[in-house]
Amino acid sequence: MKKSEVTRLDIAEYLDSKEIVAEYLDLICQENDPALLLHAIGHVARSKGMAKIAESSGLGRESLYKALAENAHPRFETVFKVLAALGIQMHLVPRVKFKRRRTPTPIAVAEKKSMYKV
Repeated sequence: MKKSEVTRLDIAEYLDSKEIVAEYLDLICQENDPALLLHAIGHVARSKGMAKIAESSGLGRESLYKALAENAHPRFETVFKVLAALGIQMHLVPRVKFKRRRTPTPIAVAEKKSMYKV
């Protein structure tokens, strides 16, 4: 019997336009996990070329790898430099909070009619 081969998904291969990159990072930001965001920025930087991003951001290539490594805690300034080199601008909006209704809303017409005395 042959063992099936599984290849690892490299998300960097699919990050081929600024719109896709922006949407990807936006979705990651919604998770509220700084480590996950840095990991995602690392994916984007790899898709564009680490040497190119290092040069554009003014960081050394080794410093860029260290800043985007797992368990790294880069300075906010470093993250902004990398995002600028990637052509990404952050846009902040208020968090949307959904309110739960206290009583369920009747859906069926028959249920609505039973609420009112006829």
